[in-house]
Amino acid sequence: MQRRDRDNRDRRDRGDGDNEFQEKLVSVNRVVKVVKGGRNFRFAALVVVGDGKGRVGAGIGKAVEIPEAIRKGVEKAKKSLITVPIVGTTIPHQATGYFGTGKVVLLPAEEGSGVIAGGAARAVLELAGVRDIRTKSFGTNNPINTVKATLEGLRLLRSAEQVARMRGKTVEEILG
Repeated sequence: MQRRDRDNRDRRDRGDGDNEFQEKLVSVNRVVKVVKGGRNFRFAALVVVGDGKGRVGAGIGKAVEIPEAIRKGVEKAKKSLITVPIVGTTIPHQATGYFGTGKVVLLPAEEGSGVIAGGAARAVLELAGVRDIRTKSFGTNNPINTVKATLEGLRLLRSAEQVARMRGKTVEEILG
């Protein structure tokens, strides 16, 4: 029963008046500092925000209370937005993101495949607006490292137009 409650809490979308972005709470860590007078509890919330149209970011907020930690995480996530090139409903090419011991491989998928990804990577990809993708996570199941590795993989993606502009060629020359 407790696991189901946590899953529902982690996957809910939050709306707080700023309708441009959706928010997802990926994880909450309770941190304890033992001091002379007892224990001090603090919370760290990992939050992902995205507009579903190619912009996504993640942030970690820390505070004494969970709602305040989530609010701080949302603010940090909005400051760290990246733009993801999306071709149709998937990504333009394969990419691999690394962070710490985490490694996330992102693979384009055919239309109708859906988001095939684990919890932390799924939150990032859904809020980025990617509808069809296959992923595989290696190394760690730590949500913070997985989210950051997924964002790093998305940051490495380039559309055909971007590659053509960098090389000084036309899109037709790049695609063959």
